[in-house]
Amino acid sequence: MAEKVNNFPPLPKFIPLKPCFYQNFADEIPIDHRTLVKRIYHLWIFYCITLLVNIIACLAWWLAGGYPVNFGLAILWLVLFSPCSYICWFRPVYKAFRSDSSFNFMAFFFIFGAQFILTFIQAIGISRWGACGWLAAATFFSTNVAAAVFMLFPAIMFTMCAVAMFFCLLKVHKIYRGGGGSFQKAQDEWNSGAWKDPPSREAQYNNFSGNSLPEYPTVPNYPTGNQWP
Repeated sequence: MAEKVNNFPPLPKFIPLKPCFYQNFADEIPIDHRTLVKRIYHLWIFYCITLLVNIIACLAWWLAGGYPVNFGLAILWLVLFSPCSYICWFRPVYKAFRSDSSFNFMAFFFIFGAQFILTFIQAIGISRWGACGWLAAATFFSTNVAAAVFMLFPAIMFTMCAVAMFFCLLKVHKIYRGGGGSFQKAQDEWNSGAWKDPPSREAQYNNFSGNSLPEYPTVPNYPTGNQWP
């Protein structure tokens, strides 16, 4: 087998940094769940774009008489949440479907659930939280209509992100529970140390020979679509 070389993030060659992760949906994610994992990946991209739009809206908010702390926090959220959301909830769900890792499923549920709550709060738009949500935009129309219109864009985008996160969370949980996943399995992975570098499904099958078993003895066939009992 050819050695897998890290390919994400795709950095230009002139930058003296190398990608940190290997990501290949076609090679590593089962075909039944490939579309779902790609959608979660696209959701991460959309959330990053939303944070960028939020910076522009917060700048308009500040120039029109708002608090400068919102602009500063908006920059912080983009710098902090863009990489952290990829590492903390997209990579866990990617590895969970790649290798049937209960620990990564649980990590995804916990962190992605917290991200959903945070995005919901950002959609509300509490003042001095660095997010142009509905409350901030609606109350600013009496001060500056042009700036308030700019503030509506991230409010709409944060709302779309929160709704999409909610449905993704339900979908992944339904698949996980339908495949026999449980908190006990996640604890077993933690105790055995298998969560650190779980083998891919391809590696599990390639390493199987005779009566020997791979690190994960069975790989549940998660039901797809409407194929539920």
